[in-house]
Amino acid sequence: MTKIFVEFFSPGSFVAEKDSMPIDSYNIEKACEMSKTITQRYDAKPYGFRFVTRSRGDNDLDSHISDTSAMYYIDGTVLSLEELETRGDPRDRILISNMKSNKWSHVVRTFSPYLWTQPLERGDKIVDSSTGKVIFTANV
Repeated sequence: MTKIFVEFFSPGSFVAEKDSMPIDSYNIEKACEMSKTITQRYDAKPYGFRFVTRSRGDNDLDSHISDTSAMYYIDGTVLSLEELETRGDPRDRILISNMKSNKWSHVVRTFSPYLWTQPLERGDKIVDSSTGKVIFTANV
C-alpha cells in the first residue's frame, strides 16, 4: 500500500514548522495552490514543499518513507557565497560565516512573509507561486 503526501515547510522560531497533507500525485501546480491555504504560527505561510511517498507492506506495523522529491521553494531567490561576499552587506556576515563553515556554495532565500534562508542542494527547485511552474533547478 502506498500513499503520496505533500509536506509544507513554514518559518518557525528555531526550526521549520511542517504540515503534511495527502495529494494524488507529485503535482507541483496543485501543491502551490494548497500552500496558499496554510497558515502557521505568527501568520507564517509555507516557504516550500516536497512530495513524500509512504509505503506499508502486509507485515509492516507502520508505514515508511519510500520516496521523496526534491525541495520546491516558493518564489525563492538563489544567492551564491561569492555574490554575498561581493555585495558586502554587514547583515550577511553570519550567513557568510555559516556558508563557509558548512561548505555551502549557494542558499535560497524566501519571504513568507518572514525571511527564511536555507542551503540550496542539487535538484532543489524554485517555483513561481502564481503559475506553479518550476523556474529554476539547482545544479550545485
